[in-house]
Amino acid sequence: QVQLVESGGGLVQAGGSLRLSCAASGRTFNTYAMGWFRQAPGKERDFVAAISRSGGSTGYADSVKGRFTISRVNNENSVFLQMNSLKPEDTAVYYCAARTDTYYGGSTYHDYDYWGQGTQVTVSS
Repeated sequence: QVQLVESGGGLVQAGGSLRLSCAASGRTFNTYAMGWFRQAPGKERDFVAAISRSGGSTGYADSVKGRFTISRVNNENSVFLQMNSLKPEDTAVYYCAARTDTYYGGSTYHDYDYWGQGTQVTVSS
């Protein structure tokens, strides 16, 4: 069983930055492909970014490309999402997810095995 705990959400003005963190339990973090997803009220859960087990491969949704950066530190069991140039449309609950059966998790949320509880990000205009 993998437990994921997100932190770092909050209220920020448009154009500002936030850094989300996700701490994972277990001693095999380097075997988890990781991803970030987000869900706004009344909308489906959308892919934001993904990173491979080693951190060597990353992918982003078009809506955040060039503004968000995903990274991980395996010996700290952590994955991060640096969010710059935030926009009101980035407002959502952000979730960290882990997938254990593949090197790179991809953008489909059904494929991920474990989820955190989410952290709220609110961007004011």
